[in-house]
Parts: sequence; structure tokens; C-alpha cells
Amino acid sequence: MSTALVLFRRDLRLADNPALHAACSAHDRILPVYVHDPAADGDWAPGAASRWWLHHSLRALDQTLSCQDGRLHIATGDTLTCIRQLCAASGARAVYWSRRYEPAAIAHDSALKAALRADGIEVHSHSGNLWREPWTLATDGGQPYRVFTPFWRRLRAQLPAPTPLPIARARQWLQADGGLPVAALGLLPAIRWDAGMAAQWTPGEAGARELLEIFADDAVNDYAKSRDLPARHGTSRLSPHLHFGEITPVQIHALLQQRAQQAGGASVRTSSPICANSAGANSPTTCSTTSRTRRRRTSTRASMPSLGRRTPPPCSSRWQRGRTGIPLVDAGMRELWHTGWMHNRVRMVVASFLTKNLRQHWHHGARWFWDTLVDADLANNTLGWQWVAGCGADAAPYFRVFNPYLQSAKFDPDAAYLKRWLPELAALPARTLHEAWKNPSALAACGYPAPMVDLAASRQAALAAWESLPSA
Repeated sequence: MSTALVLFRRDLRLADNPALHAACSAHDRILPVYVHDPAADGDWAPGAASRWWLHHSLRALDQTLSCQDGRLHIATGDTLTCIRQLCAASGARAVYWSRRYEPAAIAHDSALKAALRADGIEVHSHSGNLWREPWTLATDGGQPYRVFTPFWRRLRAQLPAPTPLPIARARQWLQADGGLPVAALGLLPAIRWDAGMAAQWTPGEAGARELLEIFADDAVNDYAKSRDLPARHGTSRLSPHLHFGEITPVQIHALLQQRAQQAGGASVRTSSPICANSAGANSPTTCSTTSRTRRRRTSTRASMPSLGRRTPPPCSSRWQRGRTGIPLVDAGMRELWHTGWMHNRVRMVVASFLTKNLRQHWHHGARWFWDTLVDADLANNTLGWQWVAGCGADAAPYFRVFNPYLQSAKFDPDAAYLKRWLPELAALPARTLHEAWKNPSALAACGYPAPMVDLAASRQAALAAWESLPSA
């Protein structure tokens, strides 16, 4: 009987899992394994919110396997050492996994594959988490895409969506001695600040599918109208499930297209993460340096070290805690702390405030998001911050500065979002919150802080600082 080891990383599901499906098709016995090896992530080991999600996602995968009389074998330590030990103990002569695309992950997996093959073990890697892999699409000049719209047009024109694979079922799930319980990995916080996330999310494959079904019920007819409204669940909120591979873009696309055809409507865009992962995989320095030739130097008050290793300045602390005195910024930052997630439009507003109005290095914001977001994806997080800061790979103008007052008035006209996350202001009229600069005494009477900066003056100061920089 042939035995294969399947290494789970960020593909924590049984359905539409090409690596697992291939292993089950080719071998009699399957040993499902997760190795906790934070060192393999280099400078970007998962943050606290991601570790919380990972704990619950691993438990969910183990429970799903138990329904097929299997168990997830959990180990911790150096990945190569653990796999060698498990192959020796189980007799496995083949290892399967889904490919990853961050620079450190690519280097780690390449070395892992070479070492195992040198041991005489077959290694099979598969595309499992993206609609199409980064290197499968390029511009007419053979370069990676840097702007979403042309990337999306070519993808839709040239590459039909594949059909999701069914739930993988092994002839026999193999169990090995010495496996650890998930709790032994120490992923949960010692001080239980995670109650808000527990109330908001159901990590795991079943939770992802349930959320997709809810989104699909409304997305075809309502997505275009509601996706920019932070008070509503107008977006899919599937980003953490996608990040941990509990569901795939192929599955999402297939169901949405099915619902669209039934309703006679247009398709819904679902592939934005692919563009970011393409840029991240094709530009290994993206996560530590800016991408645009012009404006590489930032207009911060002090020189910041690479990757934000120095403690952020005091003004960043008020931003982190949602105490800036700007209602939409504070509402977003409090939502982030409580739930581990923030609406995309609000993400742009809070990032613009930090980098433009407070003129802080985007590294500080990216690091805070990395630690607090349950969907913290390296490529998406980095490129999102660079886009707002005006130093990213795409064509976003550096002089764009979001006005939080105008944004909240337009996209949260009833102030439902503001009042949910700023309960001290819930009794005030919506107009008072959207025009907070006109009503400082009303907000102060509620115990709300005064604005850290004048938005108009700080905007002008930021633009002046940008214009003073050299072009290269």
C-alpha cells in the first residue's frame, strides 16, 4: 500500500484542494499534517489576530477530518525535520502541498522540495489558493501587471474559470504517533481580548461556505450599491477565509456566476487578491520598499527604519486606539480592534489619515494591520498601504488625501457605522458627526477627544512636503 503525506499550510479545507485531491487519487493511505514553523515566514510571522484565526481553523479542519475517521497530525519545529521524521515513521514516499507566493515562502518551499527529493521522496506542489498563479499572466511586454483593471480584463478574456474539485476522500486516513493538540501551539492570547472576534467569525471551511451562501443571496443584485457602505454587510467578508485557504476564489466565482445566471444579472468581481499576490510574487522587495521610482523618500517627520522595527511615534498610539478625534477614523480603528476586520473603504481612510495627515511612514500602519487583522495577507496589506501612501506600484496619485468627513457623509449618511463604534456619540445627530469640526463642544461634552490635527491644514502641509521631494 502506498502512503503519502499531505502538508497543510494555508489550504485548510478538503473541498477544491488540488494537492489533497491528487494525493488521494494516487495513494492508498494519506497522512494529513500541519507543521507550525513560524521561522519559515521570515520577518512576517503571523500576527496576534491571525494566530487566533489559525487556532480555530486548525480545530475546524481536524473536526472535518474526524467525520471521515481521520485526524490532523500537528507538529511544531523545523518543517524539513518534522517531515523527514513522519515519512520515516509512516513509510510515506511522497509529499504533497499547495504552493505559497510570498518571497520568504517561495524560498523556504524551494529548499524544502530540493532536500526531500535528495532523500528520494517524491514532492508534488499544486496551485491551490489562487484563481490563476502570478506568473501565468503578463502584459504584452512580458512584465507583471501593476494595475488591476487591465489585469482583470485580460484574465476574463483569456482564462475561463475552472470547475471546483469535490471534497477529497482518502481510501484510508493514516494517523501517526506524537501529534500535538492545537492548544499546544500557544496561538490564543494569554489575556483574552478576543471576545469580539469570537462573536463575529466562524473560522473553518464550513464557516466560509455559510458566509459565501449569505453573500451570494444578495451579491448579484445588491453588491454594486452596498459594497461602499461600512454600516452594511455589503461585501463578502470572505477575506480571512480566503487567506487561510478555507475557501478558494474558484469556489466563490462558481457560485456567484451560478446565481448571476439564475437571476439574469452580471457577474461580480472576485479576483482582487490575485492581482496583489501577483505583484508580491514577482517583486520580492515589495513588502519592505516602495515600488514607484518617483517619491521613494517619504515625508515623515523622522527617518524610519526598514519594516518599522522602531517603536511607532506617540501620535500613532492615538490612531491605533481610535482616539484621533476624527469620527470615521476612530470608528474604523475600533472596529479593527474589536473584530479583527475593517471595511475596505474605511481602511483607505484610516491609512490616508496616518500617512498623509499625520505624515507617518506607511510601515507603521502596515505593521499594526498585520498584527490586528484576521485577514492579514502580506501582498494585499503591503500594496494597499503603498497605494494609499502614494508610493505603490499602480497609478494612484500621490496627492490623493481622503477627507474622513466627506467620506462618512457620503457612505454613512445616517451615521449608523459611526454610532455603532463610537457609542459615546450615539445620541448626537448624524449631521453633527459628519461636520464635527463645526461642533467641537458637542463632541467634547460626550467625552470625545479633540481632533489631533486640522484636516485642511495637514493636507496642505503633506502636499507641500511631497512637492519638495526630488523626483527620483
